Amino acid sequence: MNEKEIIDKVRTCVATALGRDEEEVQVGKKLQQDLEAESIDYLDITFQLEKTFGISIDKDELFPQKIFQDEELVRNGVVTEKGLRFLEEKLPFADLAGFKKDPRVTRVPDLFTVGLLVNYVKMKLASS
Repeated sequence: MNEKEIIDKVRTCVATALGRDEEEVQVGKKLQQDLEAESIDYLDITFQLEKTFGISIDKDELFPQKIFQDEELVRNGVVTEKGLRFLEEKLPFADLAGFKKDPRVTRVPDLFTVGLLVNYVKMKLASS
């Protein structure tokens, strides 16, 4: 499967999960801020990706919630060095460069874009 096919299928998955028109679902769009995804929608996105690509996605593999719950990972509203290492480990398919310059925990949802999902799916397909 080439990159364009992956992008198109990811866009379809997200559009289906969020009840959006596929034209709205572009690679650079943030799931929460731009496409108004809520926490329950992440489960549906996960399900759609699993079904479409024939992959298995473990709980918290794609959307790790621990970053919001562990005091060692976030202190005073800022992701700690340990938290940054956690994100690098859990999200090797994410571009964290910009986030590291301003690691406020309120910016974590901005990491989750349609493009991040494309990168994740490419990584999963390459490893299977």
